Amino acid sequence: MTTLETTGLVKDYRIRSGLRRDRFRAVDHVSLALTPGRTVALVGESGSGKSTIARLLTRLDRPTGGEIALRDTGGRPVPGRAYRDHVQMVFQDPFASLNPFHTVEHHLARPLLLHGRTRGAEQTWREVLHLLDRVQLRPAEDIARRRPHELSGGQRQRVAIARALAPGAKVVIADEPVSMLDVSIRLGVLNLLARLQREDDLAVLYITHDLATARHFADDVVVLYRGQVVERGPAAEVILRPKHPYTQLLAASAPDPDKRGRAPAASEAGTGASAGRPGGCAFRDRCPSAMVVCAGAPAEEPVGDGHTARCWLYGPRS
Repeated sequence: MTTLETTGLVKDYRIRSGLRRDRFRAVDHVSLALTPGRTVALVGESGSGKSTIARLLTRLDRPTGGEIALRDTGGRPVPGRAYRDHVQMVFQDPFASLNPFHTVEHHLARPLLLHGRTRGAEQTWREVLHLLDRVQLRPAEDIARRRPHELSGGQRQRVAIARALAPGAKVVIADEPVSMLDVSIRLGVLNLLARLQREDDLAVLYITHDLATARHFADDVVVLYRGQVVERGPAAEVILRPKHPYTQLLAASAPDPDKRGRAPAASEAGTGASAGRPGGCAFRDRCPSAMVVCAGAPAEEPVGDGHTARCWLYGPRS
């Protein structure tokens, strides 16, 4: 059983404004566990650090601190290049992630050969057709000879998913994989990911700002705010019974045909960001339940079966 775990993951960026140099913390001591056969949804508004975590997990960026460990069925760390065999990413924009000058066959054959999954043109061609069939792109022979601009957005994203599977991935990082697709085809792509997860026993990190799809597609939900995990637990529990004020505002902002009137958006709560106030709860300047004790940093507290929230409302205040 291949698992991917992060412990205390930190990512800092250095920023410069005139003569002043400062540090921006995009990911702040995040710990996650991705296990086979389960999907973890990482949710939060834009700028919360979701895509940065994806880039760290796929080794496109180096972490400033913390540990990322991929372990095989025996619990041993997976070293070096073998890490890339097991951990692959599906990007948000399917057109930008594919080279417009190359055919679909090239996009799938290249990882098959680079990762030693096939040898020779004939075996590679058969595997390309098999991958296209698995992501329901048919007739596979016709699709394989096309270039990205000859495909629809949904078809391009299916090619991107097939490319992630080509090296034999055990962990798939899906960074908002349906946000740039037409609403009518989003469900089909999500159902495809769910089916592939069951068939290959994949561990999936589903990054999204859409709580509705997170609830139906994920087993667990991790809520991120300013690079910190503020709430986590089973998907239905977190989304239907949110405990952290930030998660409650996110849930209230989600469209619901059963609710009349206008729900308050998360960005409308409070009076602005707290970037200039170090320490304490990062959400306190926007929190409708802010207290004096929020000037101190809260810990993750259990609020139910497998459900935790980083909030003083649930922790000791003395």
